[in-house]
Amino acid sequence: MALNEWARTIKRDVHALYLAARDPRTPWYAKALAVCVASYALSPIDLIPDFIPVIGYLDDVILVPLGVLAVVRMIPPEVIAEHRKTAALAADRPVSRYAAVIIVCIWTASIVLAGWLGYLYFAD
Repeated sequence: MALNEWARTIKRDVHALYLAARDPRTPWYAKALAVCVASYALSPIDLIPDFIPVIGYLDDVILVPLGVLAVVRMIPPEVIAEHRKTAALAADRPVSRYAAVIIVCIWTASIVLAGWLGYLYFAD
C-alpha cells in the first residue's frame, strides 16, 4: 500500500469513527474512545509538536493509526462498514473553489479590519 493511500485510509477511518461515535448501535466505551481518537486526529494541537524534526510526526504516524485500530475493533463490523462507506462518499465529493474564495475573502477582510482598527487605536 502506498503512503498516500494509507494516509487516505486513516483519514477516512477517522471520519468513520466520528460518525460511529454518534451512532446508537456503537457501545458507550467505543464511543468514548472514538471521540478521543477523532478529536486528537483532527486537532491542530499535537502531543509532540510537528516542528520537532522526525519525532514531531511520530505521534501522527503511530498514535492515530493505533487508536483507530483499537476503536475499530470495539465497534460492531456492520456499523463501522456502514460508516466507512459514508466517509468514503464524503471524501469523494468535489471541492468547492467558490467557497474557498469566499473564505479567503472573509479572512482577508477580517485581517484588514483588525489592522485598520489597530491603527486607529494606536495612532493617537
